[in-house]
Amino acid sequence: MFTTASTVRHRIFSPYGALAAGSAGVALCAGAGVAGGAMGMAAAAEPNPEGALNPNEFRPFKLMMKEKLTRNVNRYRFELPDNKTSGLYTASCLVTKAMMKEKPEDEEPKAVVRPYTPTTTSDTRGYMDLIIKVYPDGKMGNHIDSLKVGDTLEMKGPIPKFPYKANMKQSIGMVAGGSGITPMLQVVDTVLSDPADKTDVSLVYANTTDSDIILKDKIDELAKKYPYRFKVYYVVDNPSWGGMMWKGGKGRVTGQMLKEHLPPPSLDNLVMVCGPPGMMNAVSGNKAPDKSQGELTGLLKELGYTKDNVFKF
Repeated sequence: MFTTASTVRHRIFSPYGALAAGSAGVALCAGAGVAGGAMGMAAAAEPNPEGALNPNEFRPFKLMMKEKLTRNVNRYRFELPDNKTSGLYTASCLVTKAMMKEKPEDEEPKAVVRPYTPTTTSDTRGYMDLIIKVYPDGKMGNHIDSLKVGDTLEMKGPIPKFPYKANMKQSIGMVAGGSGITPMLQVVDTVLSDPADKTDVSLVYANTTDSDIILKDKIDELAKKYPYRFKVYYVVDNPSWGGMMWKGGKGRVTGQMLKEHLPPPSLDNLVMVCGPPGMMNAVSGNKAPDKSQGELTGLLKELGYTKDNVFKF
């Protein structure tokens, strides 16, 4: 419903373990690849004159529409003035800012900043979409959800994450959990929309139930349109109807699933990982406290991958 301005081994993990911890409504990898905190992420970046965003200053963007996608995930569409593009590229994100009391004991409102990856393509003009999972204790997610059509939200970007180039790898594998799908789709859209890019992409996407799968229609459409270049394997903890009609993975993701659906360890291949902290820890290890890649651990290390062919969003 729309609201518009005009009307391996047996080591396993739960795909949603600890998803809410510190994420404020978004998988922690959404602001990946940048150290030192969101406020100073791209102070030296050059603005894109064609883009509505600016990496050096927060600008207000007007909410055009809200749309409920799953039980706790919504799409928020923001207007880009003068029919501009966002100015984002692959792979990059933006950060949002709002003044609020982040903790109940705070006496005065403070600037709360959170990263998100839009799901609209970089050449989309006039608007951009943020897909946000709203948690009961998620400060920014609840703030954005409280906005009415016509209200504004301050944003800044692009913030660089991964310097993707066409054909830089033979194959790219992806492991995503929940809202960790958003940076993956940015890469998928870029790869598949370029006829000169011959990279194959495979995605393992974990959720609690099949009704929790974000943008499943879009993902399935891409897989159907590019059957030899993009393959997806869904995994859910609790499929509907007891799993009688479910054709994907059931229960928890295992090393065997990753072995079967990701490209093998090689410097010609790359595996990207993005999801809640519990998933990151089980699959690849979380990023280091300074937001650098950190050591590779978990299922991918057990399968023979190294830090040279794994990237953590």
